[in-house]
Amino acid sequence: MKRNNYFNALFAVTCFVFIAISCTNSNQKPAENNPAVNAVSPEAIVKRGEYLVTIMGCNDCHSPKKMGPNGPEIIPELLLSGYPSDRPVVKFKDPMIKEGFGMFYPDLTAAAGPWGISFAANLTPDQSGIGTWTEEQFKKALTQGKFKGIDGARTLLPPMPWFNFTVLKDEDVSAIFAYLKSIKPVVNVVPQPIPPDQM
Repeated sequence: MKRNNYFNALFAVTCFVFIAISCTNSNQKPAENNPAVNAVSPEAIVKRGEYLVTIMGCNDCHSPKKMGPNGPEIIPELLLSGYPSDRPVVKFKDPMIKEGFGMFYPDLTAAAGPWGISFAANLTPDQSGIGTWTEEQFKKALTQGKFKGIDGARTLLPPMPWFNFTVLKDEDVSAIFAYLKSIKPVVNVVPQPIPPDQM
């Protein structure tokens, strides 16, 4: 009889401890809702932005390149500065463009097609780039294809694939913007697009 009382008491204590622990844990916020747990350093945000810029192919068009032993190589001091303003603009005369084909400059910073000639923008934090832009402007340009992120402005021209970025999360846009604001500013006023009838 005493043995049964012992087991009953032990069972009651175990249940009490289990319920107490369960109630205590249910009052705690999950990690994903706890700002202290989710705090991300500014350095980590910039690093995330660099990662996104790399995998999204932004350097493919926005970074001037030189030809190296393995093909085109980014010119580090011109990283993401767009089509170099000191480079002569070559007019495209290829009849294939009139048939709907597109062509690129050798380093991909300019392209021609039925839309005319477009030049990759300066994405550095210089005033000739995105230095005076707000994050909201940047988001509008990147996810809505608005030139300089301005309502009522023209749509960004090919080959800029802004329509692929319409579902970018706000935190990704913020990270990309933070990274671009952290890189070396490059003074480079990119030429205006050339319409098809002036090619």
